[in-house]
Amino acid sequence: MTIPFEEIKARLMQNPKVKAEYVALAPEFEISAELVKARHRAGLSQAQLASRMGTSQSTIARLESGQTLPSTKTLLRFARATGSKIHLRLLAA
Repeated sequence: MTIPFEEIKARLMQNPKVKAEYVALAPEFEISAELVKARHRAGLSQAQLASRMGTSQSTIARLESGQTLPSTKTLLRFARATGSKIHLRLLAA
């Protein structure tokens, strides 16, 4: 029997420690999700994007997985390579 991911997530989020950690990591996952969306919009594979950025496919994979937080310089290179622009906002907590 397979349990849907959303059901597992809902159960885990009932634990205050798990929920706090999930919330703390949310910005990192948002960044990685935006990077994947930008690459897909540009119609590029990780290897093609890496070539445009002058880096390796494994570097792109790490950025997109959230394992590595990109520097501002890397974000700008990523944006240029995908024909995107960066929009940053700081919202009140």
